[in-house]
Amino acid sequence: MKKLENKVALVTGSDSGIGLAIALEFAKQGAKLIVCYHSKQERGEEALKLVQEHQEESRLIRLDVSDEEEVEERMEELIKDFGGIDILVNNSGVNGSGIPIDEMETDTFDKTIRTNLYGTFFCSRKFIQHRKGLKKPGKIINISSVHEEINAPGNADYNASKAGVRNFMRTVALETAPFGINVNNIAPGMILTAMNQEAMDDPEVRKRAEENIPLGRAGKAEEIAYLALFLASEEANYVTGSTYFMDGGLSINIGQGA
Repeated sequence: MKKLENKVALVTGSDSGIGLAIALEFAKQGAKLIVCYHSKQERGEEALKLVQEHQEESRLIRLDVSDEEEVEERMEELIKDFGGIDILVNNSGVNGSGIPIDEMETDTFDKTIRTNLYGTFFCSRKFIQHRKGLKKPGKIINISSVHEEINAPGNADYNASKAGVRNFMRTVALETAPFGINVNNIAPGMILTAMNQEAMDDPEVRKRAEENIPLGRAGKAEEIAYLALFLASEEANYVTGSTYFMDGGLSINIGQGA
């Protein structure tokens, strides 16, 4: 039997990158997928086609996780349509602005926090209400970042949002453990997706970045998906409140040579 047979999984931001890789891996393991896009419908439709090659009982929705009312309405519809959602992957997010804090507009900071942190809150809250109402367990997986621990200048908005996701996850794990709801983070390092487009386009940029990674290379979205599959499966029923760094050793290499 496949690891996620008869499960329903909502993966936000699953029209590309890490989100799509997770959706594909879950579909291969039997889950019915709710593929989400924010603004690029055509890309979402292409992602759905790929997912449906493995699991036909999947569908596509547009979802802006930063919009509280939209999250409430769309998730309520999905719960009714699918009869429930078993797994939530909070993957949707925006990258850091690259702007020093003294030059950053409030709207810039707000957009990052609203998407990365509030979006995780909105989706998790609705999911937890749903699972507690059913009196059934569930799995929440947040795609965080090494920047929940490592700070980078010019990214105060992103660093703050991911650090917030870290402590949000830990608190929610404590609150939901009595109900059998597992909550964990995956913290990717340098992964070859659109968030690292410059490194994908410029070999020199990529080479310089990879020199800081003990394993000597950037990661692939599929590698994150394998870890997400473990956390979504029954094999991880005793795992909650943890962040899994998947960064080739980058986070333990900071400070070497000091």
